[in-house]
Amino acid sequence: MLSKDQKKQIVKDLAEKIKSSKSVVFSDFKGLQVKDLTGLRKELRESQADFKVIKKTLLGIALKEAGIKMDTKKLEGQIAVTVSENNEVTPAKIIAKLAKGNENLKIIGGLLGEKEMNSEEMNALAKLPSKEELLARLVGSLKSPIFGLANVLVGNLRGLVQVLKARCESVANEKAN
Repeated sequence: MLSKDQKKQIVKDLAEKIKSSKSVVFSDFKGLQVKDLTGLRKELRESQADFKVIKKTLLGIALKEAGIKMDTKKLEGQIAVTVSENNEVTPAKIIAKLAKGNENLKIIGGLLGEKEMNSEEMNALAKLPSKEELLARLVGSLKSPIFGLANVLVGNLRGLVQVLKARCESVANEKAN
């Protein structure tokens, strides 16, 4: 059993993390096996996200201290909070990927910045490509017309060179005859 001071420290730490986070994912892990939970924690840690199991009352107090009005009583099951200060999408992606193979893990809501999101919105967020992938697509879209223009211009020069080469060969053949 945690002492009152320990609970206050947990709430304070979680409130600070929520304030500085880009996204927060609430998940229900009731019935999840320890090996799956350990694997999930490890994968989230590698992506620089914090995974905490917390009571709903303490979560409610931490959210209130972070300046977010949310009713934690409507969250069902055993609650785990995943906080990411670096990436909005990755924690939701990781949890959704594991949830596909395990019916005991569910995303039940979350926060994107300070906006409250339901489970459907968080699952939609999990399906989005990562920031790096979106940037790569943007660069590809921007460079495509430039490469097309370069190929058209090179094609015209290539044609001119081929015509000149053919003319030189025909002049050389005329002199040889």
